Amino acid sequence: MGRILPRNFYDRETEVVARDLLGAVLETATPHGRTSGMIVETEAYIGEHDAACHAAAGRTQRTEPLYGKPGLAYVYFIYGVHWCVNAVTRREGLPSAVLIRALEPLDGVELMRTRRGTRARDTDLTNGPGKLCAALGIDGSMNGLSLQHRPIAIREGESIPAEKIETTARIGITRAADWQLRYLVRGNPWVSRTPKALRNAPPE
Repeated sequence: MGRILPRNFYDRETEVVARDLLGAVLETATPHGRTSGMIVETEAYIGEHDAACHAAAGRTQRTEPLYGKPGLAYVYFIYGVHWCVNAVTRREGLPSAVLIRALEPLDGVELMRTRRGTRARDTDLTNGPGKLCAALGIDGSMNGLSLQHRPIAIREGESIPAEKIETTARIGITRAADWQLRYLVRGNPWVSRTPKALRNAPPE
């Protein structure tokens, strides 16, 4: 197992962290067991001037972790259904984070299947931000926790060469939707579905 990524890994520009998290391993340890997966898709949300970032609403009780120290988990609930997990970036007081959008499962796959439902195909277990949180048991109790120790941590993993990294506009949002801040491992089957318009767009 690779070492846990130190806090200073996250104390950089959010776009750089988003690219460098590809290949790293997100893991959780709960009373039900340990699960992990290699990060294959991320999105950067870069501050109060980013209309798609929660920090655009300012400093509130919900967004407080975004303003915290780099290397914290920012976990929030959307659509009344799904949890999403982010890694807080840049120095304290500069609200920004990387959304973990998809994982390639590594450890605890049977537990992931149980959590997600036995009918889920392997490639559907963690190919979206809500799916991966359900599979790894990530919920609001982990909001604001350090990513340097249990129950949630990110470790060094596989080094992804630059030619295998693809950049697109972020998906599933309506504001600042054309900003090229989504990063993925090209050809990985666990990447979430890319909208047709982006699939046909010329590569960056």
